[in-house]
Amino acid sequence: MTQWLIRLFIKDYQNIGDAQVRESYGKFAGIVGIASNVLLFLIKMTVGILFHSISVTADAVNNLSDSASSLVTLIGFKLSGKPADAEHPYGHARMEYLSGLAVSLIILFLGIRLFVSSIHKILAPEETRFGVLAVAILVVSILIKLWQSLFYRKIGKLIHSLTLTAAAADSRNDILATSAVLLAMVITHATGYNLDGYMGALVALFILVSGVKLVMETSNPLLGMAPNRELVERIYRKILSYDHIIGLHDLTVHTYGPSKCFASVHCEVSADQDIMVSHDIIDNIERDFLVEEGIHLVIHLDPVDTGNPRTNELRQQVEALLKKISPELEMHDFRVVWGVTHTNIIFDVVVPYDFHWSDHELVQRITRQIYAINPSYHSVITVDHQYVPAVAKD
Repeated sequence: MTQWLIRLFIKDYQNIGDAQVRESYGKFAGIVGIASNVLLFLIKMTVGILFHSISVTADAVNNLSDSASSLVTLIGFKLSGKPADAEHPYGHARMEYLSGLAVSLIILFLGIRLFVSSIHKILAPEETRFGVLAVAILVVSILIKLWQSLFYRKIGKLIHSLTLTAAAADSRNDILATSAVLLAMVITHATGYNLDGYMGALVALFILVSGVKLVMETSNPLLGMAPNRELVERIYRKILSYDHIIGLHDLTVHTYGPSKCFASVHCEVSADQDIMVSHDIIDNIERDFLVEEGIHLVIHLDPVDTGNPRTNELRQQVEALLKKISPELEMHDFRVVWGVTHTNIIFDVVVPYDFHWSDHELVQRITRQIYAINPSYHSVITVDHQYVPAVAKD
């Protein structure tokens, strides 16, 4: 059914890489979410009032919050599609993240209100009425939420949207919440013990937990996240596939929305190669990444001395030394200034953020071990930290 709706309402639906098509997917998901959640709210609220059930009413308000979330999602996708301007040269795509954060805060607010109402119901319980109609409506709402979760998840995967992926998880959580309400209603009818207020409080707590998780998930892209390993590996493979690229390091990737990806990297080339040839290579790489990957890539050129046997041998010694200290350490920008009385060894060492030694302790340890190779070796070490997940070197 989802695929049929996509074909019916989204023009050029197969061209997902196009920003306007992606925006159409997001707005369509928002409209479907608003319609289905408002319908569920009206039905459940009617049942909650008629059968005096605070848990059903709480579940209805949860659906109303989902409808508000869908509205914010719709507005977010609309605003994120605005083109770049003088004040926002990177575009407005991060509005999608802001809309997700707004949805999360709405959920938190409603969860608190529902919890307070449920506590009042526990302290002053009202008799709830059991009815086949109420049970049937709750079962139907579970089925609708199941479809909604699958709908959000499918579109979220298609357009790589964190907001819709979170909406899919929220719909899945609603299935559990409504199932709990239904179970409480059946138990109350069978045993006579009124669980309505308690189940309403449980649903409210469930909403609060979901809201906190969603706040964390939607805040992460705004704070800046490490790119996923698959993207990093793809960038590494593609760059290293070009002739005359010896290696790369200091890759950083950041986004201004799901469809706005920017990256920078240092590419190593032979110092003996003509600078115009090297410059032409990195120009081609940057152009290919923009056209084929949609990534705005900026490359810094690092010439590497590959023709000096003494330097190459010393580089291998230092690399082996670092791997002996820890397999997690990497090295780049290795240079040697050979002198008469002393030799300067200059390089950067890449260290994970959770490394068990401080930067100062690590530098001291490396310096001592290089000094042990030859007392005339003076180390000039710069510590780098990884901005992207580590990628295994072939």
